Order: sequence, then structure tokens, then C-alpha cells
Amino acid sequence: MKFDLHTHHERCGHATGTIRDYIEAGIKNGLQVIGISDHSPYFASSVDREQPGIAMAKSEFARYVEEVLKLKEEYRGRIDVLLGVESDFFPEVADVYRKVYEQYPFDYIIGSVHLSGGVSIFNRKRWNGLTDRQKVEQKELYYDLIEQSARSGMFQILGHIDAMRGFYPAFSDIQTDAVDRTLQTIAKYDIAIEINTSGKTKDCGGWYPIDEILERALHFGVQVSFGSDAHVPSRVGDDWDEVAARLKEIGFREWVYYKEKQKQVVPL
Repeated sequence: MKFDLHTHHERCGHATGTIRDYIEAGIKNGLQVIGISDHSPYFASSVDREQPGIAMAKSEFARYVEEVLKLKEEYRGRIDVLLGVESDFFPEVADVYRKVYEQYPFDYIIGSVHLSGGVSIFNRKRWNGLTDRQKVEQKELYYDLIEQSARSGMFQILGHIDAMRGFYPAFSDIQTDAVDRTLQTIAKYDIAIEINTSGKTKDCGGWYPIDEILERALHFGVQVSFGSDAHVPSRVGDDWDEVAARLKEIGFREWVYYKEKQKQVVPL
């Protein structure tokens, strides 16, 4: 059983291809399940499309859901198309997002932190001139947001939980117990983390999260899922077999996906 729960498409403004293109790529690459999970609009913004190159417009959201549901029916029997969304997490306006999501029949919602301290986690300059202590503070701020997202009850999966290393590989070497605290909270709230293979497209290389975090996740009983985070159709299911093999080496025996927000367990 092959699945990929993290895919984007042209609505977000920085991916290419239609939803249909990603579904067809899933079939071509041997998937039985594909989740469509484009970036959520900035629902708390006063304008329709905040950050056009990052997320879809609020006015597009209902059409997005409608298109996925239509394609789910069209492809029934060929591939299981799941309705998802990758949601930003802003604790101060979380209820605004929650009320929107409650209106739609999502199979799952991925909670991802993309902004920490008001700055993109992928901003290469955010580390310039920081002392060692300040770097620790930045890492702890990031993991505090991830921990809050786990506690929010809004998400079934947490996305790329060490993506801050994307353009700053030294991020992984910053020592703090915040990662363990966050993993313990994720386990407590029975949320999965994804192995996200888009890290290979960034300076850090490899996948999110690093093996050390996956080992700790296993120790604390955190379950794992899979997402390519594809922004081009050709990356759908990217490195599936390699990830499965590595998870087994680490000691995992299963991974999960979600349908109608119910956990589906898949043996490795």
C-alpha cells in the first residue's frame, strides 16, 4: 500500500500543474492513495489573497475543495483521492482557521509552521549575527509553535518538523531539549509526523526530519506518515521505497495515513 499525503498544485502560486496532474502522477508511480494538500489561504487576513506566491486566495478555497471531491469520485476504483490541506499555524488566530475547516469534509489536515517569530523558517538571513544563545532561543521558539500546534487539536499530521534546517543545515546541531519535549507532546495527542522528502531539494539535502529525530520519535511512540511535498507532479511518491527501508532500519513496523480523519495503519 503506497500513499503520499503531501502534494500541492498551481493554486498556491509556487507549484506547477493541476490537481489532476498530481493524481495521474500518483497512478503512474504506483500509489494506491494520494492526498491533495495545498497551502491554506491566510484566513485571518483582511485581503482575499495575502502573499500570492505562497498560498491560494480565500475565494479559491471552496473551489479547491469542490475540485478535489469531484476528482475523488472520478478516480474511484483507480486511486483513492483524499481531501487534505496544509495549514499554517498561527496560535493567535487558530480559531479563525478552525471554524473554516469545520465546514468541509477533510480526510486530514497537515499542520505546518512556516513562520517563526514573524520570519520565514526558510529565510537564510535570520541566522546572521546571532549568538549561540540566540540560536537556541530561535530553535526553541520554533518547536514551541510546533508543540502548540499539536495541542490545538486541529491536525492529524504535523508537517516537516525540522524544516528550519532547509537553508541552514547547522540548525540540527543546535542543542536543546525542546525537540524531545515536542515529540512527547505529539505522542500524547496521538498525532503523526510526516517523513517529508522535499528536504532533498534544499541546501540541507535528505529528508525531514533527520534520523536522530525519527529515532527519538520511535522512542516516544510517535507514529509516522509520508509526504513528498511535491510542487511538481514528477515528485509524487518521491523516495517512497527508500524511506520505507530506512524506517524499518530505525525500528518502525508501520506507518499511517488518514481517511475521514480516521487513522489507517499500513505495515512497513
